[in-house]
Amino acid sequence: MIPIKTEEEIQKMREACQIAALVLEKLSTYLAPGVNTYDLDQTGKQLIESYGASSTVYNYRMGNRSFPAFTCISINEEIVHGIGSIKRVLRPGDNVTLDVTVTYNEFIGDNARTYIIGQADERVEELVRSTESALYHGIDQAKPGKRVGDISHAVQKFIESYPFAIVKDFVGHGIGRSMHEEPQIPNFGEPRTGKKLKPGMTLAIEPMVNLGSAEVEMAPDGWTALTRDGKPSAHFEHTVLITPNGPEILTIVKK
Repeated sequence: MIPIKTEEEIQKMREACQIAALVLEKLSTYLAPGVNTYDLDQTGKQLIESYGASSTVYNYRMGNRSFPAFTCISINEEIVHGIGSIKRVLRPGDNVTLDVTVTYNEFIGDNARTYIIGQADERVEELVRSTESALYHGIDQAKPGKRVGDISHAVQKFIESYPFAIVKDFVGHGIGRSMHEEPQIPNFGEPRTGKKLKPGMTLAIEPMVNLGSAEVEMAPDGWTALTRDGKPSAHFEHTVLITPNGPEILTIVKK
């Protein structure tokens, strides 16, 4: 069953998501050639704690493994769940995904964005732009009466107009007190299928798109997902509230 949030819970979601958005925005200002991703992750930790929040991903357990970082930092061929390392230094032309998930007052905010350090190959820049656009095409379908498949299909249909590949091994999801609630939200599918969307649902919509093949493999660390062909990937994510009037993006910084 997909949780329907109360007004009090929605307000808590807004607060958690605003912190997640602020941390992501501020952390992105530290992206520069010569910066190592361990220091970047530690900056993320400090920013999260400065708002009185905690990292949702730190010590997140899967089997007998726990995630060792406070943010996910994925570079070039790393699709998601990259771990900061003092040995990984940013270079001009890198595409870097920052994925920030925070817990505040028992609720969770989740967002991600791919940035390019300086300038990159034109096809990589197009990959990043189109992945962000695909996110908004999916969000546009997050309306009462629509179904999960409408979000999935909107992302797929948009990306299929480009020579890129949608990652099918990882999906968006419901979010609230838990980082992963029902429903799962693939970035491909048929319209008018899946669970019906209702006001009060909160969803993390997140297309992941590869420059080359859709095939994925895991790094030796057991967490980082890589493109099998070594080509770049992009990833964008927002936490969205379904309201009677349509989607409200919770992870946009309020000016």
